[in-house]
Amino acid sequence: MDKNANRMLTGTNGFVWVNGKLLSMLKKIELKVTGSFEDVGFCGDPATYSRFTGWSGDGSITLQKVDSMVLDLLADAYRNDAMPDVKIVTKLTDKATGKSERAAVEGVVFTEFMLAAFEQKALIEQEVPLKFSGYQVLETIA
Repeated sequence: MDKNANRMLTGTNGFVWVNGKLLSMLKKIELKVTGSFEDVGFCGDPATYSRFTGWSGDGSITLQKVDSMVLDLLADAYRNDAMPDVKIVTKLTDKATGKSERAAVEGVVFTEFMLAAFEQKALIEQEVPLKFSGYQVLETIA
């Protein structure tokens, strides 16, 4: 097993695009797929088995606020009941090898957004929770 600490990936080498636009002030992203399972039992067997019944995708994007991108994207969508089509692509690169891990999610809906949030002498971050209904693994690091 290779225990080269210099090969450890860091988020510093990560990038995110929303509808093709690079998020330059990205602080953090989390995209998670969670399986749905139904418990199944059989006569004569005390064990509980799980049957896969589907999955759901959710996550969040945390940005260091420098503009009104989120407000521009979501305020009218919520008010007018017309959610935009959103696709997110992520890329995390291993600088030592130049190889990257890339994933894409589609059918993205942002489940909430802040109209205003700030505090005296504090840098402003905004976390935007989301759900998605499709995903692809585009590239992996071997």
